[in-house]
Amino acid sequence: REGEREKEEGEGEEREKMSEFDEFEKQLHENRQERDKENRHKKKSRSRSRSRERKRRSRSRERVERVERVDRVERVERVDRVDRVNRERRSASRERRRRSRSPRRVLKKKPYKYWDVPPPGFEHITPMQYKAMQGQIPATALLPTVTPDGLAVTPTQVPVVGSQMTRQARRLYVGNIPFGVTEEAMADFFNAQMRLAALSQAAGNPVLAVQINQDKNFAFLEFRSVDETTQAMAFDGIIFQGQSLKIRRPHDYQPLPGMSENPSVYVPGVVSTVVPDSPHKLFIGGLPNYLNDDQVKELLTSFGPLKAFNLVKDSATGLSKGYAFCEYVDINVTDQAIAGLNGMQLGDKKLIVQRASVGAKNATPNTINQTPVTLQVPGLVSTQVQMAGMPTEILCLMNMITPDELIDDEEYEEIVEDVREECSKYGAVKSIEIPRPIDGLEVPGCGKIFVEFVSILDCQKAMQGLAGRKFANRVVVTKYCEPDCYHRRDFW
Repeated sequence: REGEREKEEGEGEEREKMSEFDEFEKQLHENRQERDKENRHKKKSRSRSRSRERKRRSRSRERVERVERVDRVERVERVDRVDRVNRERRSASRERRRRSRSPRRVLKKKPYKYWDVPPPGFEHITPMQYKAMQGQIPATALLPTVTPDGLAVTPTQVPVVGSQMTRQARRLYVGNIPFGVTEEAMADFFNAQMRLAALSQAAGNPVLAVQINQDKNFAFLEFRSVDETTQAMAFDGIIFQGQSLKIRRPHDYQPLPGMSENPSVYVPGVVSTVVPDSPHKLFIGGLPNYLNDDQVKELLTSFGPLKAFNLVKDSATGLSKGYAFCEYVDINVTDQAIAGLNGMQLGDKKLIVQRASVGAKNATPNTINQTPVTLQVPGLVSTQVQMAGMPTEILCLMNMITPDELIDDEEYEEIVEDVREECSKYGAVKSIEIPRPIDGLEVPGCGKIFVEFVSILDCQKAMQGLAGRKFANRVVVTKYCEPDCYHRRDFW
């Protein structure tokens, strides 16, 4: 029995142990299930949190974009409102100015409506007839010398001479030569010009030698004959590499008996810087000191091409002394120039134009009525081109206004309107430029009026119609302007 009891007790202990082990496993299983459940819950929670975060960020971006869109729309609306207000203000300001000017324009007589008044001395002809007289002046060359009794003498050919005794009579001084020019270049230039003007009297080169003094900017030419040397004096004032050459006799020059000292021909396109005494030599006084050679020439060539011109300058300062001398190629133009220019208001001065006194009273009818002969030289422009330049669509009007008249804004606008209205009668006007003065600065083209037409033909019509007429009691002078210079505002 004791063995059975012990056996039962052992089995009871085993059952207890098994029961404890089962409970432990059960508890372990329950714990594992609980952890799995918690893990699943945490995963779901994290997934929901990430989803909420994504949604939150998306909503935030949408709010930012919505605010930015609203800001952009508001900025555009503000800019539009400001522009609209500015436009309304400018329109109201222009309207006020227009209304304020209207009574003055109605009551005030415009001082620039003088287009239909002919120049002084030409009241009996129309402006178109006056311009036609100017445009028909031919390029001429006065033929050889005239004896005191009125007989024309044809110069005889002089044989080529190269001896030492005639050397001084065969040399010419040439001043204002281009910087850096070579002796060969000068010799080639004068030989070519002598041949083109038919002044070479034999085969070969008329110029034998050239001596250049680069330091003092002058040269000496030696010709092969005395007569060719004299005829080469006609090239005084010719343009060589952009420089106007000054041609004179040497200081030690001694005239040869029976030989003429002055050239017997005129070369078209060349304006001599020496105006010899003659019945047709003109004195031009009362010139403003600020006018240079080209500006005075522009005024004078409106009546015809110049044979010689000299603006007298102060030797110390180089400034103009306010007077000049000239002679026209066509001697018949002399009286026209006197009538048209004498008493003309130029700036703040009045011109005095009259014949120079020397030789004026001794002019013979034969000399005055001497018929000019045209000298055709290849490569040189015609007289009409020399007077006004090659026709372009840009017209330059001179001697119409003064810088003082351009200071006041209202007066400036009236000038522009008046010029545009008159020029539109000849063709479509594309643009108008009138340079205005600026304190302390030299404004290019101040005092000139530039009108751009749509076509060259319209510009030519305007030049023919306006040149020689009067504007504000001044005779209008015209010329063509290069389009490139006009668009670059290079109004010099």
